[in-house]
Amino acid sequence: MCHQNNPDLQLWLREAKVLQKRAKSTSLSRSLPVLRRLLNTKVLTNLSLIELKNNTSIIQRKHLLQMLAAENGARSWADFKQQVVTAPEGSILPNSIELRDAGYPVLWFPNATEATAYKDNHGGKVVKLGSQAAVIPQNWKS
Repeated sequence: MCHQNNPDLQLWLREAKVLQKRAKSTSLSRSLPVLRRLLNTKVLTNLSLIELKNNTSIIQRKHLLQMLAAENGARSWADFKQQVVTAPEGSILPNSIELRDAGYPVLWFPNATEATAYKDNHGGKVVKLGSQAAVIPQNWKS
């Protein structure tokens, strides 16, 4: 399978690359959210957040790809990659793309359950990011 022929897959690979740079950043506001996501999805285990921050050299691209897969309900990157490739183009996009293009207002919730309840009453689209979720306005267009 050739990655260059699938624009959606390219977006996911680029997302992992950006997240890897953020994870290794010296800025705590850039690195800690990504490091927490890695720990919360259990991609890296037996490490505390402090230990991971002090040893970001162990973080590889495969870890970020696995994290993205886990956050999207897949067992592995290989399974998620297959979902992306077989889905209609533009139907499975990285959350950063959806949120970037969402406009205003984007309402944030502590979990997907609360976001879904809000969406059911008010419309919109739920976008999960780690354990949190956002509701994008109904007039959002992909």
